[in-house]
Amino acid sequence: MKEIEQNLDGKGLRIGIVLSRFNADIGDGLLSACKAELHKLGVADADITLATVPGALETPLVLHTMANSEQFDGLIALGAIIRGETYHFEVVANESARGVSEVQLETGIPVANAILTTEDDDQALARMSVKGAEAAQVVIEMINLLRSL
Repeated sequence: MKEIEQNLDGKGLRIGIVLSRFNADIGDGLLSACKAELHKLGVADADITLATVPGALETPLVLHTMANSEQFDGLIALGAIIRGETYHFEVVANESARGVSEVQLETGIPVANAILTTEDDDQALARMSVKGAEAAQVVIEMINLLRSL
């Protein structure tokens, strides 16, 4: 059996990041952890492009545009959706996740989804560093995996 091993070598890879500005403190924490991990994995700062959007519902459109630009090997979605008192949380969480997934399936460009969906600010704060770093690992691994297939 041939097994494709995990490859986290980011050298030479071009990464696009879409960051939702809603819940900005959480977004900033996600971005900081993500960039640090990308650098650790060998991605040069010059090969990282950041676009910001108002909220999570706007993220898929910018990801789709970036994916179709042929300028990126992989993309990362960052943001936080924190439950409020209305049904709006479910709509935003479900629709943004669906949109992010559709981008990668339609374009073939890997997208790491690190848009947190949490019950409160404390949960988001507790997860932002880990999830930001994981998003960097996911996108690098998926780019390399798809290239090896």
